[in-house]
Amino acid sequence: MATATTSRQEKTAVRVRRIRFKTLKRDWQLYALLILPLVYFVLFKYVPMFGIIIAFKDYNMFKGVLASPWIGFETFREVFAMDAFYNALRNTFVLNFLDLVISFPIPIILAILLNELRVKWFKKGAQTILYLPHFISWVIIGGMALQLLATNTGIVNIILKSFGLEAIPFLTEPLYWVLSYLGIGIWQSAGWGTIIYLAALTGINRDLYEAADVDGANRMRKIWHITMPGIKPTIIILLIINIGHMASIGFDRPFVLSNPLVTDVSEVISTYVYKIGIQSARYTIATAIGLFQAVVGLIFLLSADFISRKVNDQGIW
Repeated sequence: MATATTSRQEKTAVRVRRIRFKTLKRDWQLYALLILPLVYFVLFKYVPMFGIIIAFKDYNMFKGVLASPWIGFETFREVFAMDAFYNALRNTFVLNFLDLVISFPIPIILAILLNELRVKWFKKGAQTILYLPHFISWVIIGGMALQLLATNTGIVNIILKSFGLEAIPFLTEPLYWVLSYLGIGIWQSAGWGTIIYLAALTGINRDLYEAADVDGANRMRKIWHITMPGIKPTIIILLIINIGHMASIGFDRPFVLSNPLVTDVSEVISTYVYKIGIQSARYTIATAIGLFQAVVGLIFLLSADFISRKVNDQGIW
């Protein structure tokens, strides 16, 4: 009996190997296309992970990573004793949370609105106008924001003054800076996010809308009962990814929009690491902060995915 079972297992293994070989032979071009992305990720994502050990060493750039003395978790104790670190961490969470609450729904709303348009030329034109800002560098956007929103010389405040109104300190008062930060971020990214949801909308069966028309459903009913459930998996995946980024934040946006007057609310982890690591050459502390940020982000990502699977039975994996 055992011999027969072993023989069947061997035949199954041979059959599986043959199927894999045939698949590889048939689709070798597709596998070949994966080589460059894999090389990219290995060289620029996985190999640099070796530098993580700098966080546990008294790093000296002249001695190198391996020759620098080992100090264990001493760097993390120093980081957690810094008031500036907690300020940057708080600002990172606050700005990311506001982005999640305010900015995340905007692409969904825009995608649904564009999907409901029936005039094709207007729909295509509006979509192009919406996603063009995504291709503008944040350095240019920062210059545009300064020209438009500066308190004394900005075009917006010049127009307000011409009507006898007071100038609004968009970039110099903490509250107004946060609002400006969110508004500019929405303008820059909403159009690109809309494309993702429009792509998801194309996968919805049109017969469902026709059936809803027969049943007498109005537009709002069709949006609520057909459109929203159709893009729900995409929304959940993007929401999980955004929650996973709660502890991390892009460098360009807060850096180009920040100024010394609003440092209390604009200093985030990425800009703090830049000042500590690049400007002050404290590479050990910068690496420790980066590692802490990555670990917290991973915890957020896995937690959000776990909760989503428990509630909606949907997740990233």
